[in-house]
Amino acid sequence: MATFAAVDLGASSGRVIVGSVADKKIECREITRFTNGPTRVPEGNGASLYWDIYRIWNHVLKGLNDLKVESIESVGVDSWAVDYGLVSASRKLLGAPYSYRDSRTAGIPDKWFKEFPPQEFYERNGLQVLDFNTIFQLIAATKTPGDRDALTSAEHILLLPDLLNYWLSGENYSEITNSSSTGLINPETRRWSQQLLESFAQSTGVDIRSKLAPLIEAGERVGEIRSDVVPLTKKNGAPTSLIAVGSHDTASAVAAVPASNERFAYISCGTWSLVGLELEKPVLSEESRLANFTNELGVDGTVRYLHNIMGMWVLNGCVAKWREQDPNLTFEEIDRAAADAPALRTVVDINDPIFSSPGNMVARIDELADRTGQPRPRSIGEYVRCINESLALAHARAVREACSLADKSVDVIHMVGGGTKNRLLCQLTADACGLPVKVGPVEATSLGNLLVQARAQGAIPDSLGAMREVVRNSIRLETLNPAGNDSAWREAESRIFN
Repeated sequence: MATFAAVDLGASSGRVIVGSVADKKIECREITRFTNGPTRVPEGNGASLYWDIYRIWNHVLKGLNDLKVESIESVGVDSWAVDYGLVSASRKLLGAPYSYRDSRTAGIPDKWFKEFPPQEFYERNGLQVLDFNTIFQLIAATKTPGDRDALTSAEHILLLPDLLNYWLSGENYSEITNSSSTGLINPETRRWSQQLLESFAQSTGVDIRSKLAPLIEAGERVGEIRSDVVPLTKKNGAPTSLIAVGSHDTASAVAAVPASNERFAYISCGTWSLVGLELEKPVLSEESRLANFTNELGVDGTVRYLHNIMGMWVLNGCVAKWREQDPNLTFEEIDRAAADAPALRTVVDINDPIFSSPGNMVARIDELADRTGQPRPRSIGEYVRCINESLALAHARAVREACSLADKSVDVIHMVGGGTKNRLLCQLTADACGLPVKVGPVEATSLGNLLVQARAQGAIPDSLGAMREVVRNSIRLETLNPAGNDSAWREAESRIFN
């Protein structure tokens, strides 16, 4: 039985999970789990949001050190996308990485598009325009003296999983699935876009081409875990390998979707809902750009054609507010209250920019209800029902648009990730989409991470289909069939999107 370790870092929590593969099944156990989130630091007349990367690193080391008495064939690291660290020639991290929720990138895309036509930009990188894409973070860095100095002096720009890989092994690579979220990758060639990098240099006066690491595909070997960092070994006593997995957490999650054929859509549901299709080629049409769909790169040369939706971020913000009054409020109570609340009474555009930054999500729902002439929710149950139904509507809209833009039909939707613990949301998604929803696995990202490693080490056959078969053999899938009133859902959708 071969054993592997996944370092899976999310914006709300992180974990180290071990998986053992045998007989086309995988058994997993959690070694450590910890909370995560950006830290607000007062600066000048305001504040900035950073990641406490040293705290994250300590939790990762603790989890891996707990495994030093075991035989671990390899380790893989995944995380959220777009955020990066700057490393000097002396291997020193030049300050804490910014969080993508920091406000410094507000308005940057509009300024960039005055110099670089948005149509050409999309043709070059195929990305959904979000203020926090790495390219816009880097542009923002060139406009602040201290940040500009750090960027100019840095030897390496490393996305967060690549940074942890660098610390673990001393090797400097940039894994493609996460790199594709930077806005600097050509999705057709799967290489750094020299045209965009040249335009960046001309626009900002900072040339970052030499600071970007060589690209590596998921499944390739990065190096060995340094024994002076974590003394891990394989069964034969050799140092444990470090494998590049789908280091974008969604890439790993999609790799673990237990689909049995290609006619599926997926929803990776957590802090964000990532809704889309797995394709062989990117969709770079003007219609796709205007619909704000993104072409991120996946495992085995695939394209994750998807739309980012705000996800459980809004619900978590509401729960934090309610717990100020009732610290013992549980998600079980919240879910029961939502199930008993009236259907489709109030719905909002869950992707409205009003929800982008941390704050009082309850008040923001009220504001959107007022803006669209709908009644405000009156209780916790009604707020949660509003969030769940609004998310389901956003899921349905994204699936329809993706299928239309990519000219692809689907028979089923696979929902994976932590958000699938919310069974009401899963059922409402089936109702809104009018398609069966297969639920699970919850820990899809960790599973995808582990299975890419297992395949790289020869523990399972070399195909996505073989990986997905292992998932199907290892979990219990639940199928939820649509039971809603389609006309009622379309009427609700018209309140917010028409």
